Amino acid sequence: MEASKSTKAIGVPAAILVLVWAAWKVVDWLWLRPKKLERLLRQQGLQGTPYTLLSGDSTKMFNMRIQANSKPMNLSHDIIPRASSFIYHIVNKYGKNNPFMWSGQSPTILITDLVLLKDIMNKIYDFPKPDLNPLLKFIATGLASYNGDKWTKHRRIINPAFNVEKLKIMLPTFYECVNDMVDKWEKMLSTHGGSCEIDVWPFLQNVTCDVISHTAFGSSYEEGKRIFELQKGQLQLIFKLLSKLYIPGYRFLPTGEKKRLTKNDRDIRASLMGIINKKEKAMEAGEAPKDDLLGILLESNHKEIEQHGNSNDNVMTIEDVIEECKVFYSAGQETTSVLLVWTIVLLCKYPEWQNRAREEVLQLFGN
Repeated sequence: MEASKSTKAIGVPAAILVLVWAAWKVVDWLWLRPKKLERLLRQQGLQGTPYTLLSGDSTKMFNMRIQANSKPMNLSHDIIPRASSFIYHIVNKYGKNNPFMWSGQSPTILITDLVLLKDIMNKIYDFPKPDLNPLLKFIATGLASYNGDKWTKHRRIINPAFNVEKLKIMLPTFYECVNDMVDKWEKMLSTHGGSCEIDVWPFLQNVTCDVISHTAFGSSYEEGKRIFELQKGQLQLIFKLLSKLYIPGYRFLPTGEKKRLTKNDRDIRASLMGIINKKEKAMEAGEAPKDDLLGILLESNHKEIEQHGNSNDNVMTIEDVIEECKVFYSAGQETTSVLLVWTIVLLCKYPEWQNRAREEVLQLFGN
């Protein structure tokens, strides 16, 4: 009985202390630390939005994005008010002298001074890249997200795949894929009496998918297209989740979208692992490496193994190769197809550019 009383006498105060400590940590995380950072930023002469409890500027950013996207888009190169409406608002309100905003409980300084920007880019160890949003890791990590020695290692191994001479070998593939698309357009024109309206966006999405699938995976093209479709689904799911109102801890909830993300990620990794294993077995059997990006990447990695040994400090693991393959898609497909659409829009808006481009092509390549 005495022992039980003494245990309670110790346990109750200890539990209270733990609760007080936990409450203090939460208050510090949600309020005290952000307000301290805000005060320090203002003391250094920076201007920006005041910190808002829980969400920071995420709610305002979300509402501004919805409002901007609800309006018709002007046919102009000045896309910042629509594409980055909140940043446009911050710069207009607080000036271009490196204003700050809030991503949850963390301040984000918008660097607009070119001298400072150059200094930051040159001091990669003093200013490392921030950690990716956990959702974005479902798309890819890879070279673009690494810091320091890991970035240096991956850049060294990947670089041969993007050598100019290697890229020239891929030109026939580019030509065939684009030619197939143009043939489809010509058939559509012929069936409509020589004039019709064509929505080029899905065609350009498909042609960039075809080009990347061929150049990234070569003979495994069909499997590459399947990976592309899965990766495209991942992007749509992630943008849907990122566009929702920010709620702290929401990403940890086992929602249907999170389950689909996880399943798609497993399928993508399994497919990539199958392609990689086939190519590695072919290389071990003495076959010459193919001129697709994955083949060149594996060849470069094997050369590093021969020179430096099979150490993770010097070479890429299979997991690393998988992530770089995912980057081929996520960094290349959407950006390229959007750029092609915008190029066509500008050529339509400025017909004289069409004439100048046509003259240059005829001058260089003939009829």
